[in-house]
Amino acid sequence: MAKQNFDIQQHVTDSIIEAMEAGCPPWRQPWTGSKSGAAFPLRANGEAYRGINTLMLWLVAGKNGYASPYWFTFKQAKEAGGMVRRGEKSASVVFYNTIEREDDVTGEEVKIPYMRGYRVFNADQIDGLPEDYYRPAAVEARDLGTEGDPELDAYFAATGAQIETTEKPEAFYHPGRDVIHMPPVGTFHDAGGYYATLAHETVHWTGHQSRLGRLTKGRDREAYAREELVAEIGACMTCLSLGLTPDFGQSGAYIEGWLKALRDDKRFIFSAASAAQKAVDYISTNQVQHREAA
Repeated sequence: MAKQNFDIQQHVTDSIIEAMEAGCPPWRQPWTGSKSGAAFPLRANGEAYRGINTLMLWLVAGKNGYASPYWFTFKQAKEAGGMVRRGEKSASVVFYNTIEREDDVTGEEVKIPYMRGYRVFNADQIDGLPEDYYRPAAVEARDLGTEGDPELDAYFAATGAQIETTEKPEAFYHPGRDVIHMPPVGTFHDAGGYYATLAHETVHWTGHQSRLGRLTKGRDREAYAREELVAEIGACMTCLSLGLTPDFGQSGAYIEGWLKALRDDKRFIFSAASAAQKAVDYISTNQVQHREAA
Protein backbone atom coordinates (compact mmCIF):
# COMPACT_ATOMS: atom_id res chain seq x y z
CA MET A 1 0.00 0.00 0.00
CA ALA A 2 1.41 3.36 -1.02
CA LYS A 3 2.18 5.73 1.84
CA GLN A 4 -0.09 8.76 1.82
CA ASN A 5 1.60 12.15 1.61
CA PHE A 6 1.54 14.17 4.82
CA ASP A 7 -0.41 17.38 4.20
CA ILE A 8 1.55 19.88 6.28
CA GLN A 9 -0.81 22.75 5.46
CA GLN A 10 -3.82 20.76 6.64
CA HIS A 11 -1.94 19.69 9.77
CA VAL A 12 -1.08 23.29 10.64
CA THR A 13 -4.63 24.45 10.01
CA ASP A 14 -6.17 21.62 12.03
CA SER A 15 -3.81 22.26 14.95
CA ILE A 16 -4.68 25.95 15.11
CA ILE A 17 -8.42 25.28 14.83
CA GLU A 18 -8.16 22.73 17.64
CA ALA A 19 -6.45 25.25 19.90
CA MET A 20 -8.95 27.99 19.08
CA GLU A 21 -11.92 25.70 19.70
CA ALA A 22 -10.42 24.80 23.06
CA GLY A 23 -10.12 28.50 23.82
CA CYS A 24 -6.58 28.13 25.09
CA PRO A 25 -3.92 29.55 22.77
CA PRO A 26 -0.78 29.55 24.93
CA TRP A 27 0.15 33.14 24.10
CA ARG A 28 -3.12 34.38 25.61
CA GLN A 29 -2.38 36.00 28.96
CA PRO A 30 -3.89 39.20 30.38
CA TRP A 31 -0.55 40.57 31.62
CA THR A 32 2.88 41.10 30.10
CA GLY A 33 5.97 39.15 31.03
CA SER A 34 6.51 35.48 31.72
CA LYS A 35 9.26 33.17 32.93
CA SER A 36 8.28 30.49 30.43
CA GLY A 37 5.42 31.84 28.36
CA ALA A 38 5.14 32.86 24.74
CA ALA A 39 8.84 33.37 24.13
CA PHE A 40 9.98 33.08 20.53
CA PRO A 41 10.87 29.45 19.75
CA LEU A 42 14.54 28.99 18.86
CA ARG A 43 16.38 26.52 16.69
CA ALA A 44 19.22 24.52 18.21
CA ASN A 45 21.69 27.17 16.99
CA GLY A 46 19.76 29.96 18.73
CA GLU A 47 18.17 31.33 15.57
CA ALA A 48 14.53 32.31 16.01
CA TYR A 49 11.79 30.51 14.12
CA ARG A 50 9.59 32.72 11.98
CA GLY A 51 6.05 32.87 10.64
CA ILE A 52 3.82 29.84 10.97
CA ASN A 53 6.56 27.85 12.75
CA THR A 54 6.48 30.33 15.64
CA LEU A 55 2.74 29.82 16.00
CA MET A 56 2.93 26.03 15.72
CA LEU A 57 5.66 25.66 18.33
CA TRP A 58 3.83 28.05 20.67
CA LEU A 59 0.82 25.74 20.46
CA VAL A 60 2.84 22.62 21.23
CA ALA A 61 4.83 24.26 24.05
CA GLY A 62 1.69 25.65 25.65
CA LYS A 63 -0.17 22.35 25.44
CA ASN A 64 2.70 20.36 26.94
CA GLY A 65 4.08 22.91 29.39
CA TYR A 66 7.56 23.14 27.87
CA ALA A 67 9.64 25.91 29.44
CA SER A 68 12.67 25.83 27.15
CA PRO A 69 12.50 27.88 23.94
CA TYR A 70 14.93 25.51 22.12
CA TRP A 71 13.88 22.90 19.56
CA PHE A 72 16.04 20.15 17.99
CA THR A 73 15.75 17.58 15.27
CA PHE A 74 16.60 14.07 16.46
CA LYS A 75 19.98 14.35 14.75
CA GLN A 76 20.73 17.78 16.25
CA ALA A 77 19.92 16.51 19.74
CA LYS A 78 22.35 13.62 19.29
CA GLU A 79 25.07 15.92 17.92
CA ALA A 80 24.65 18.17 20.97
CA GLY A 81 25.21 15.22 23.30
CA GLY A 82 21.56 14.63 24.12
CA MET A 83 19.06 11.84 23.58
CA VAL A 84 15.33 12.19 23.01
CA ARG A 85 13.50 10.31 25.76
CA ARG A 86 11.66 7.18 24.69
CA GLY A 87 7.99 7.80 23.93
CA GLU A 88 8.30 11.56 23.38
CA LYS A 89 6.26 12.93 20.49
CA SER A 90 7.75 15.34 17.99
CA ALA A 91 6.27 18.59 16.72
CA SER A 92 5.86 19.55 13.08
CA VAL A 93 7.54 22.59 11.56
CA VAL A 94 7.65 23.78 7.97
CA PHE A 95 10.66 24.27 5.70
CA TYR A 96 10.23 26.70 2.81
CA ASN A 97 12.42 26.67 -0.29
CA THR A 98 12.33 27.00 -4.06
CA ILE A 99 13.36 24.75 -6.92
CA GLU A 100 14.34 25.88 -10.39
CA ARG A 101 12.58 24.43 -13.40
CA GLU A 102 12.42 25.24 -17.08
CA ASP A 103 9.16 26.87 -18.06
CA ASP A 104 7.33 24.68 -20.62
CA VAL A 105 6.24 27.73 -22.62
CA THR A 106 9.11 30.22 -22.46
CA GLY A 107 11.96 27.83 -21.85
CA GLU A 108 13.27 30.14 -19.12
CA GLU A 109 14.37 28.98 -15.69
CA VAL A 110 11.71 29.81 -13.06
CA LYS A 111 11.75 29.40 -9.30
CA ILE A 112 8.88 27.40 -7.88
CA PRO A 113 8.21 27.66 -4.12
CA TYR A 114 7.52 24.53 -2.12
CA MET A 115 7.24 23.49 1.49
CA ARG A 116 7.85 20.30 3.41
CA GLY A 117 7.40 19.36 7.01
CA TYR A 118 10.01 18.02 9.39
CA ARG A 119 9.96 17.01 13.03
CA VAL A 120 11.54 18.62 16.08
CA PHE A 121 11.66 18.03 19.84
CA ASN A 122 11.74 20.58 22.63
CA ALA A 123 14.81 20.57 24.88
CA ASP A 124 12.52 19.54 27.75
CA GLN A 125 11.99 16.23 25.91
CA ILE A 126 15.72 15.55 25.64
CA ASP A 127 18.17 14.29 28.26
CA GLY A 128 21.85 15.19 28.36
CA LEU A 129 21.91 18.59 26.68
CA PRO A 130 24.07 21.43 28.04
CA GLU A 131 22.30 23.16 30.95
CA ASP A 132 21.71 26.43 29.10
CA TYR A 133 19.20 24.75 26.80
CA TYR A 134 16.89 23.93 29.72
CA ARG A 135 16.59 27.44 31.11
CA PRO A 136 13.16 29.02 30.69
CA ALA A 137 13.06 31.97 28.36
CA ALA A 138 12.48 35.10 30.41
CA VAL A 139 10.05 37.57 28.88
CA GLU A 140 10.29 40.91 30.63
CA ALA A 141 7.10 42.48 31.92
CA ARG A 142 6.21 45.87 30.47
CA ASP A 143 4.36 48.61 32.25
CA LEU A 144 1.46 49.44 29.94
CA GLY A 145 0.20 52.22 32.17
CA THR A 146 -2.99 50.37 33.11
CA GLU A 147 -4.51 51.90 36.23
CA GLY A 148 -6.50 50.20 38.93
CA ASP A 149 -9.92 51.14 40.22
CA PRO A 150 -9.88 52.36 43.87
CA GLU A 151 -13.36 50.99 44.57
CA LEU A 152 -12.49 47.52 43.23
CA ASP A 153 -9.18 47.56 45.09
CA ALA A 154 -11.10 48.36 48.26
CA TYR A 155 -13.56 45.54 47.55
CA PHE A 156 -10.88 42.87 47.30
CA ALA A 157 -8.87 44.32 50.18
CA ALA A 158 -11.99 44.09 52.35
CA THR A 159 -12.26 40.33 51.76
CA GLY A 160 -9.47 39.91 54.28
CA ALA A 161 -7.28 38.07 51.78
CA GLN A 162 -3.57 38.87 51.95
CA ILE A 163 -2.68 40.14 48.49
CA GLU A 164 0.96 40.76 47.62
CA THR A 165 2.22 42.40 44.45
CA THR A 166 5.73 41.92 43.08
CA GLU A 167 7.40 42.25 39.69
CA LYS A 168 7.15 38.47 39.21
CA PRO A 169 4.91 37.96 36.13
CA GLU A 170 2.73 35.31 37.74
CA ALA A 171 -0.70 35.25 39.35
CA PHE A 172 -1.39 32.49 41.86
CA TYR A 173 -2.72 31.58 45.29
CA HIS A 174 -0.20 29.91 47.62
CA PRO A 175 -2.12 27.70 50.10
CA GLY A 176 0.89 27.11 52.36
CA ARG A 177 1.50 30.83 52.88
CA ASP A 178 -2.20 31.65 52.46
CA VAL A 179 -1.27 34.51 50.14
CA ILE A 180 -2.52 35.70 46.75
CA HIS A 181 0.26 36.91 44.46
CA MET A 182 -0.46 39.34 41.63
CA PRO A 183 1.72 41.08 39.03
CA PRO A 184 1.46 44.89 39.01
CA VAL A 185 -1.80 46.18 37.55
CA GLY A 186 0.21 48.33 35.13
CA THR A 187 1.49 45.20 33.37
CA PHE A 188 -2.03 44.07 32.46
CA HIS A 189 -3.51 44.86 29.07
CA ASP A 190 -6.59 46.27 30.75
CA ALA A 191 -8.02 46.68 34.24
CA GLY A 192 -10.77 44.15 33.55
CA GLY A 193 -8.18 41.43 33.02
CA TYR A 194 -6.49 42.37 36.29
CA TYR A 195 -9.66 42.15 38.40
CA ALA A 196 -10.89 38.99 36.66
CA THR A 197 -7.56 37.36 37.49
CA LEU A 198 -7.68 38.64 41.06
CA ALA A 199 -11.24 37.30 41.40
CA HIS A 200 -10.06 33.88 40.20
CA GLU A 201 -7.28 33.74 42.78
CA THR A 202 -9.57 35.04 45.52
CA VAL A 203 -11.96 32.16 44.89
CA HIS A 204 -8.99 29.79 45.35
CA TRP A 205 -8.28 31.64 48.61
CA THR A 206 -11.74 30.74 49.92
CA GLY A 207 -10.84 27.05 49.58
CA HIS A 208 -8.24 27.16 52.36
CA GLN A 209 -8.86 24.74 55.23
CA SER A 210 -9.57 27.64 57.59
CA ARG A 211 -12.42 28.81 55.31
CA LEU A 212 -14.45 26.54 53.02
CA GLY A 213 -11.99 23.63 53.11
CA ARG A 214 -11.97 22.68 49.41
CA LEU A 215 -8.18 22.50 49.05
CA THR A 216 -6.49 19.33 50.20
CA LYS A 217 -2.92 18.08 49.94
CA GLY A 218 -2.05 15.59 47.21
CA ARG A 219 -4.89 16.56 44.89
CA ASP A 220 -5.14 14.43 41.77
CA ARG A 221 -5.73 15.75 38.25
CA GLU A 222 -9.50 15.53 38.56
CA ALA A 223 -9.50 17.45 41.85
CA TYR A 224 -7.25 20.09 40.30
CA ALA A 225 -9.54 20.43 37.27
CA ARG A 226 -12.56 20.75 39.55
CA GLU A 227 -10.90 23.47 41.66
CA GLU A 228 -9.95 25.42 38.54
CA LEU A 229 -13.52 25.18 37.28
CA VAL A 230 -14.80 26.37 40.65
CA ALA A 231 -12.40 29.33 40.50
CA GLU A 232 -13.40 30.29 36.97
CA ILE A 233 -17.15 30.03 37.59
CA GLY A 234 -16.69 31.95 40.84
CA ALA A 235 -14.59 34.60 39.08
CA CYS A 236 -17.28 35.06 36.44
CA MET A 237 -19.95 35.40 39.14
CA THR A 238 -17.81 37.91 41.06
CA CYS A 239 -17.13 39.96 37.92
CA LEU A 240 -20.82 40.13 37.11
CA SER A 241 -21.65 41.23 40.66
CA LEU A 242 -19.09 44.04 40.34
CA GLY A 243 -20.34 45.22 36.96
CA LEU A 244 -17.36 43.78 35.06
CA THR A 245 -17.57 41.70 31.90
CA PRO A 246 -16.20 38.22 32.63
CA ASP A 247 -13.53 36.93 30.27
CA PHE A 248 -15.25 33.69 29.40
CA GLY A 249 -12.64 32.97 26.75
CA GLN A 250 -9.89 32.92 29.35
CA SER A 251 -11.81 30.21 31.15
CA GLY A 252 -11.06 27.93 28.21
CA ALA A 253 -7.47 27.64 29.43
CA TYR A 254 -8.59 24.73 31.62
CA ILE A 255 -11.13 23.18 29.31
CA GLU A 256 -9.26 19.95 28.61
CA GLY A 257 -9.33 18.92 32.25
CA TRP A 258 -12.91 20.08 32.60
CA LEU A 259 -14.11 18.01 29.67
CA LYS A 260 -12.57 14.81 31.03
CA ALA A 261 -14.09 15.42 34.44
CA LEU A 262 -17.46 16.22 32.87
CA ARG A 263 -17.41 13.02 30.83
CA ASP A 264 -16.45 10.96 33.87
CA ASP A 265 -19.04 12.43 36.22
CA LYS A 266 -22.29 14.02 35.07
CA ARG A 267 -22.64 15.65 38.51
CA PHE A 268 -19.28 17.42 38.18
CA ILE A 269 -20.59 20.72 36.78
CA PHE A 270 -23.38 20.90 39.37
CA SER A 271 -21.04 20.40 42.33
CA ALA A 272 -18.50 22.84 40.87
CA ALA A 273 -21.17 25.51 40.36
CA SER A 274 -22.45 24.97 43.91
CA ALA A 275 -18.93 25.28 45.33
CA ALA A 276 -18.35 28.42 43.25
CA GLN A 277 -21.52 30.01 44.62
CA LYS A 278 -20.44 29.24 48.19
CA ALA A 279 -17.07 30.85 47.47
CA VAL A 280 -18.69 33.99 46.05
CA ASP A 281 -21.05 34.19 49.01
CA TYR A 282 -18.09 33.84 51.38
CA ILE A 283 -16.19 36.64 49.62
CA SER A 284 -19.21 38.94 49.64
CA THR A 285 -20.06 38.28 53.29
CA ASN A 286 -16.46 38.55 54.42
CA GLN A 287 -15.78 41.85 52.72
CA VAL A 288 -18.99 43.33 54.15
CA GLN A 289 -17.93 42.26 57.66
CA HIS A 290 -14.49 43.77 57.18
CA ARG A 291 -15.98 47.04 55.98
CA GLU A 292 -18.32 47.21 58.97
CA ALA A 293 -15.47 46.48 61.37
CA ALA A 294 -13.23 49.13 59.83
